[in-house]
Order: sequence, then structure tokens, then C-alpha cells
Amino acid sequence: MTEFFRLLDSDVIGFDLDHTLCRYHLKETSKLIYESFARYLVEHKGYDKDLLNLTPATWDFCFKGLVVDLEDGNLVKLAEDGTVLRATHGTTDLSTEEIIKHYGPKREWKHFNSLNTSFARSAKYYLYDNYFDLPGALLCGRIVDMLHKWGNEVNSDFWKDMVAAIDHNYNTSAFREDAGTYFPNVKRDPGRYLQTCSESVKSWLRSMKNAGKILLLITSSHSDYCRLICEHILGKDFEELFDVIITNALKPGFFSLKPQQRSFKNLVNDVEESEDMPSLDKPGWYSQGNWMHLHELLKTMTGKPEPKVVYFGDSMRSDMFPASSFGKWETVMIVEEMEGEGVPKSDAAKSNEAQVEPQEKKGKFEESMKSPSTMSNQWGSYFVDVHKSGGEDEEIQKLTWCCHCIHKYSTMAIPSVEHIANLPLDYKFPRFSPDKPCTNGYFPRPPDSLLKRCKILT
Repeated sequence: MTEFFRLLDSDVIGFDLDHTLCRYHLKETSKLIYESFARYLVEHKGYDKDLLNLTPATWDFCFKGLVVDLEDGNLVKLAEDGTVLRATHGTTDLSTEEIIKHYGPKREWKHFNSLNTSFARSAKYYLYDNYFDLPGALLCGRIVDMLHKWGNEVNSDFWKDMVAAIDHNYNTSAFREDAGTYFPNVKRDPGRYLQTCSESVKSWLRSMKNAGKILLLITSSHSDYCRLICEHILGKDFEELFDVIITNALKPGFFSLKPQQRSFKNLVNDVEESEDMPSLDKPGWYSQGNWMHLHELLKTMTGKPEPKVVYFGDSMRSDMFPASSFGKWETVMIVEEMEGEGVPKSDAAKSNEAQVEPQEKKGKFEESMKSPSTMSNQWGSYFVDVHKSGGEDEEIQKLTWCCHCIHKYSTMAIPSVEHIANLPLDYKFPRFSPDKPCTNGYFPRPPDSLLKRCKILT
């Protein structure tokens, strides 16, 4: 493996859509997603209306990488070896003593091996690893608080209602039918939630095509929502930028091996045809599918037996782990949390933030609300945390499990595509490597907590 990574060396360059090519205004979107889920629970499942009432300070709890233990209502932050770094019951912090009482002197989370080796869904826990469902972590915590307030037992039954709330707002027909809370609001005012791509990103995509690269867009969003996003962020002619567009890809299932593979389907007016496609024989816009049939098409398009693919995404479970483990693709992870730890925002991101709403029109709520990508007072850093042993004064700096996964399954990590869009395609990026410091691979620079940890270790 070479020490550096260049986009120029790839034959195919693929992108996830949400929070990768498309950046959202996180505060506005997170509030909308939370309201979408909570409103369903209140209106359809009889939950207390107080679930809809949030203060700006409440959002500090919203933190990517948490795992909710559905059996006991705890939320945990894990170290790279599966030990529990921090935990809450509902939204209430557990002390070191309470953590040891619950998880034993070694603070071991019993489901870690299952999560760490397969990232599989489970009836016992749920990983919040992307912004599209992250507000659900806050909602889960508040539901557990509410169950205690009512004197009810906490068990996994509440999760069935959460799943129903997610399906109600995000199912494939919700956009077309104006169902739920989420899609109707985004359709009504896309600029409130979606950041447009800068001219530098559009030029960057065109430069890849001009250099003979095949461009892919692979998203689990349905075609109608994908079209709305792309027209808003890239323009009406967005389809000209991509050779292959795959919607409703249902990642990570898209990367499944036989016999779990789903077939591709043709789309007619954003509706999937019922007949399965036995293979892909030409570029175009398709639905569902699997990476092996896509791989065969890419072999034909490139004329190479093993095309080199690099894929940009923001989710460890849906993008990085399956693309690198099964597809054997190079992967670039979008980690917005880097901007919350000293990495400067791109000029385009600053400009986008300034345009979204004049300062005087912003409400006090948005002014004092923490963005989910910034460091949490309650949960600490996304990358590093302090491990305290019971009864001992010694504090050990440990990598979080999320940070460890970035180094293991990603070629490199960036805060946004805007950060590299002005660089030439032959730019040499340092890549993650087991024999290099773990700060290698972050561009334009590592987050503060990792730099601080390296200084302590050296």
C-alpha cells in the first residue's frame, strides 16, 4: 500500500448524497427530524406532548456514535476495545461507580463483538452513526426519562414505536404522498435545510469527468427526494455530472453477498418497475441493486478487470465498512466533527452559513442551540475520551470506537468535499495506515483531541 492517496489513480469516483455531496443546515434539519419523530409518537401512539418541548441546552445530548441499549434504556459511548467510556440512563449521566455496577469492573459492553465485527442491526441495540436519524438518540433518552416519570418499566417495547415513527416519515412513498412531517417541510422550503454546492465543487466534479473518470451517485434516498436535493444543490442539469445514479440503494444491504443480494430495478416517473433486472448493461439511473452487478458494469465501462473505485460517504455502517470490506473500494469519510475540533471550515461553508438567514432574523433558539457536529459537554469528543478506572486516580486517554473505525475502514477523512474541491486531482493525500501515527489520514489536519493525545503519548 502506498503512503499517499490520489484521486487521479482511480477509475471510478462514487458519492453518497446526504451529508456527503449535500451538506445540510444541521440545526434546522435536526430540529425538523426530531419533531417528525416526536409528533408521530404524540399524535399516533399517545405519548406525552412534553416530548415536543425542547430547550436549546437539550441539544447537547445529541451526539453521533452513541449506541442505545434497547433492553435497559442506557445510551453508551464506546472505546475502541468496547469498554464503556460514558453512559446515561435516559438522558441522566451514570457515574463511574454506576457504570462499573452495570457493566462490571472492566466496563465491558456485552454486545460489542457483534457490533464491531458486522455492524449488523439488532433487536438489542441501535447505533446512531449518521445525522439522518441522530435526533432519535435524544428522543430515545427523553422517552426513557418519561417512562420513569410515569413509573413504567423500561424495555425494548418503546423501540417498536420509534421504528414506526421512522417509517412513517421516511418510507419510499412518503415524499410522493406528502406524508409525515419531514418531507412536506423540506419540499416547501429546501433552502432552509439544504446547503447549495459551491461552484468549486461543481467544477471539481466536471474536472473528474473531463479526466475520464466515471462518476457514481449511490444513495439510500428514493429517486424523488434525490432529485429535489440534487436540483437544489447542483442545478437542474445535475444528471449530466453522473454516469450512473443509484437511488433506494438500501445501504449497507447494497454491498451484500449472495444470496442476500437485491436486483436492480428500472424507474418510470420515479416509480420502481416490479420486474427485476438480471444485470446492468449500460449507464443510467436505477433503483435498489447490488455492488456486484454494478462492478460488472464498471468493468465493461472502464475496460479493466478490476476498476479502482473510491467512494465518499458519511456513515460508517452504511458506507465505509461495507464499501471497504466487501467492495474493496478506497473510502473517504466525511467527518463534520473535525470542524468542531479546530479544523477550519471551508470558505464555501462559511458563505453558505451567512446566506441561510440574516443574523437579525435568527431566533434565540437557533442562536444558543449546539450543532450536533460540535463537541458535547455531556459526551465529550467524538475522537478521544478519558477512561477512569474505579477507585483509581489514573486517567487514560482512549480512542473512541468511532475514531478507531475511521482509521480501520477509511482511506482518509475530511470535514467536507469543499475542503478538497480546489485541489488538483493528482494531489497526494496522506492515508491512514497501521504503521503510521493515527493522525495521518485527516485532511486538512487532525482534530484537536487527537493531536493532544499524540503529544501525551510521546
